[in-house]
Amino acid sequence: MAASKDTAVNKPDPAQVADKQNTAKATAKSKGIAVLEGLLGKESAPVIPLPGRKVEPPKKAGWQPKWLTKLRWRHAIIGASFLGLVAVPATFASLYMAFIAADQYHSTASFAVRSIEGGVSGDILGMFSQASGSSTVSDSYILMDYILSERMAADADRRFKLEDVYATRGLDYFYGIGSDLPIEDKLAYWRDMVNVNFDHASGIMQVNVKAFEPKQAQEIAKFIVDRSDNLVNSLSLSARNDVLRAAQDEVLAGEARLSKARAGLRDYRDKSQEISPEEGAKLAVQLIGGLEGELTKLNADLATAKSQMSEDTPRIRVLKTRIESLEQQLAVERQRLGAGEKGTSAADPNAPDVAGRIAEFEELETEREFAERAYTAALAALEKARVEANNRQRYLALFIEPTLSQMAQYPARLLNAFLVALGLLFAWGIGVMAYYNIRDRA
Repeated sequence: MAASKDTAVNKPDPAQVADKQNTAKATAKSKGIAVLEGLLGKESAPVIPLPGRKVEPPKKAGWQPKWLTKLRWRHAIIGASFLGLVAVPATFASLYMAFIAADQYHSTASFAVRSIEGGVSGDILGMFSQASGSSTVSDSYILMDYILSERMAADADRRFKLEDVYATRGLDYFYGIGSDLPIEDKLAYWRDMVNVNFDHASGIMQVNVKAFEPKQAQEIAKFIVDRSDNLVNSLSLSARNDVLRAAQDEVLAGEARLSKARAGLRDYRDKSQEISPEEGAKLAVQLIGGLEGELTKLNADLATAKSQMSEDTPRIRVLKTRIESLEQQLAVERQRLGAGEKGTSAADPNAPDVAGRIAEFEELETEREFAERAYTAALAALEKARVEANNRQRYLALFIEPTLSQMAQYPARLLNAFLVALGLLFAWGIGVMAYYNIRDRA
């Protein structure tokens, strides 16, 4: 009985057992939540000890903020580089543009190289809009290179003294030019101050000149226009002379040839003492015909006299003498005409016979006629070349004279400051990205 009573006394109460079970479940649940928070990276989560691993007690947070405890040395270096490479230079550039950079004024002139080939247009807009061909386009490019050339910079330096016109204004050493500079440095500065734009479609060229004084910019622009006009005129004159030179040479050659042919013909006439050997040949033929007729008549008279008289009679002797004289004269005339075995060669210029003189005269006359025709053709070609050269003459069509600025347009202060900041930021960003790329691959 006593044992049963003790057992009944030590037997736990069902309510207490249930409370203990609920407490154990709550404790297990809280431990599971703590483990999950540790997996998620929360600092308040307990560290679960693993077999064979020593667990270090968590460090106590000091006086520093949490964001400062996460920083590394590289973050500080990147921030310092941003300040030193981007923020400070961009600030200095902005201050320089705002308070130090001197005002610059501009003068603009617009012109075009034109040719009168193909006729003149009826209105001024048609004159400036008509196509002038590839020759004027090439001349425009030549003119553009000439404006930005060392020769133009040297001429402008002799005319205006660039070191005085573009001398440093105040503390603006960036946009000013130094002293005692070589022509190469002056040319680089000239190309910064003079801008040339060429529209290939319309053939219009625009020149923009910058200077610290508006009047100086306008004078330099006028100087450029005048020099350009002189260059175009010289190119036009040179092209005209090139076109005419060949035609003029042909005329001179034809004139010399014609003079030589006429001189040869005059020498022949002086030597032969006749205007035309053809007329002399006609007279010789007539003379030979007359002699032959007279010889025939004398032969007939001789035959008649022989039939009536003896051979020793004076009449027959006279007839025979006259016949012999006529035969000799006839032989001489025929030889002069070029017939017979004793005739000389017609190719010999000194031949006394009519055939040789006719051959020589025909040669000289043919040369004279050909020289005259060649000379006439050369004169016609020269006149045609002169007309074409005049029609292709180039000129500088200036339709916007150099302007006089009233307000400074340069330098573009806000734009320059923004571009400097953007460029520095871009370069700094590339450097940072390159650093992290190398760090991740290392």
